This record gives sequence, structure tokens and C-alpha cells, in this order.
Amino acid sequence: MSDGKVKKDATNKEIINMSDAAGYLDRFVGDVSKKSATKQILIGAGSGWATGYITMKVGKMAAIAVGGGIILLQLANHQGIISIDWNKVQKKVDKVTDKVEEAVTGQGPSWADKAERFVDRKLNQAEDVLNKRTKKAKKWYTNLIGDETGCKVNDLHIFLVAFAAGVAIGVGTA
Repeated sequence: MSDGKVKKDATNKEIINMSDAAGYLDRFVGDVSKKSATKQILIGAGSGWATGYITMKVGKMAAIAVGGGIILLQLANHQGIISIDWNKVQKKVDKVTDKVEEAVTGQGPSWADKAERFVDRKLNQAEDVLNKRTKKAKKWYTNLIGDETGCKVNDLHIFLVAFAAGVAIGVGTA
């Protein structure tokens, strides 16, 4: 027998087996509307429970896979293994959002919507820059005064007081 004929026979056997399974299901369930109300409720409840259970398991696995992937990407980005260009990601998301909005409403986003998104993105970037610089300023200030709990006298403080006193004496005696 040729290889093609063997595959065709195997496919036919699968179809027959599937039709047998459909026959068993049809005999078990049949035309549900002709069954008694009790059987209709039992069949509906059983099939709903099975569908819900399967959906719950598949949904949980999908959520774990997607969430875990996002967490791994963020960890890799934080460790410096990869570098994510968030501006590029945001632009792609904006394009997809525009296409979805056009498909749903029948018209694309207005120039005002695009301007609002642009300004919002730039404000977020400015906020990030200010937060980074605020951390640097706090670190500099903490190093200058000693620590976060209050002022500790260190060599820099003694030098500055001595310098100011020397300037004052120099100006006073001139």
C-alpha cells in the first residue's frame, strides 16, 4: 500500500471514531428540548459546570503564563539583562488602540485625543526625570548634613564654619 493511502485510511478511521463519539453523545443527550425538565436542568447544569471548570483551569494557566512572562521581563529589565524602549512600546500600543477604536466606533481618534496622549506621555516622562533628580538631591543633601535624622558635624562643616569666620574677620579688620 502507498504511504498516501495509509494516511487516508488512518484519517478515515479517525473520522469514523469521532462520528461514533458524536453518536454516543447524540444518544445520551439527543434533542434536549424533548426531554423532561429535570433532565434538561441536569444536562444544562452538568455541561455548564464542566465548561466553567475547564475555563477556570485554562484561564488560570494563561494568567500565570502571561503574568509570569511580564514579571520575568521586568526583572530582566531591572537587572540590566535587557533594555526595553518604553517609548517604542507606547507608540505601538497607541497604534493598536487607534485601530481598535476605529473598528469599534467606525472613526479614528481625533487630533485632540492624539494630542492628549502625547502630552500625557511627556508629563509622565518629566515626572520620572524629576523623581530621579529628587533622589539625587536627597542623597546629596543627606551627605552634606550627615544623615536623615539630623545634622552631624563632620569635616566639611568645620571647614565651612572656619572659612566663614575667616572671611568675617578679614572683612571686619579691613
